Amino acid sequence: MQINKEGVSGELFAARHMRDNGYMLVFSNYRCRFGEIDIIGKKDGYICFVEVKTRSENAIYEPKEAVGSDKQARIIAAAQAFSQVYPYTEQMRFDVCEVFLNEKRQAVKINYIENAFNG
Repeated sequence: MQINKEGVSGELFAARHMRDNGYMLVFSNYRCRFGEIDIIGKKDGYICFVEVKTRSENAIYEPKEAVGSDKQARIIAAAQAFSQVYPYTEQMRFDVCEVFLNEKRQAVKINYIENAFNG
């Protein structure tokens, strides 16, 4: 299996960004039969299921555009499965974190979108 180094870098930058902005990181790369959630964090009464999309700084389209309705449905189903295994009291929220990297795989821009889609 080939590792997507760009994606791994993006997830590390996203996790650092979240932590630096007051999120408590709960889980990363949660997998179940319904799909995967890149990062799960808590902040201000919300449990946030975060899809990280990483692109080069010169990408033609916005990374969030890759999170279509099918992907959203898989993330929502995975979040519901997570809540069965790990019960929580916070309100559920679905976020997207766009990470733009330069040619050296350094983050040049991070766009964190709260409540990017409804569950």
